[in-house]
Amino acid sequence: MTPTNILVPVDFSPCAEYALDYACELAAKLGARVHVVNAVADTLPELAAAITDQMVAALHRNHAAMLAELVEPRRAVASFGEISVVEDTARDAIVNAARALHADLVVMGSHGRRGLSRVLIGSVAEDVVRRAPCPVLVVRRPAAS
Repeated sequence: MTPTNILVPVDFSPCAEYALDYACELAAKLGARVHVVNAVADTLPELAAAITDQMVAALHRNHAAMLAELVEPRRAVASFGEISVVEDTARDAIVNAARALHADLVVMGSHGRRGLSRVLIGSVAEDVVRRAPCPVLVVRRPAAS
């Protein structure tokens, strides 16, 4: 089955940008559309109880502007569908967006955490692989040489 809807979760990390570039190149070759999702709830988890509605709205606007800036130069390479910022955990935002968009493929970056960091933070990519309604391609950024 050839993917026609590719979902890319973006957290503004270099890993996510690499995954977006990878997905754009893949979409261009397959004639697919790229959809982008960002989850606001994971931005400041330690401050979740103290964040006001105005702060969440400001974060939402800021992330939407950052997504637009990230996507705009890539429109020359790939066709884009929905670009959204949602209030949810990254894990749930990705799985829910994949379902809602009828994604055929999720392309996401991996931070490659190991040890205590992985135990404490967990692996979003691993959770998405287990729960997504479609195949998930996890890409790692090449090591700097």
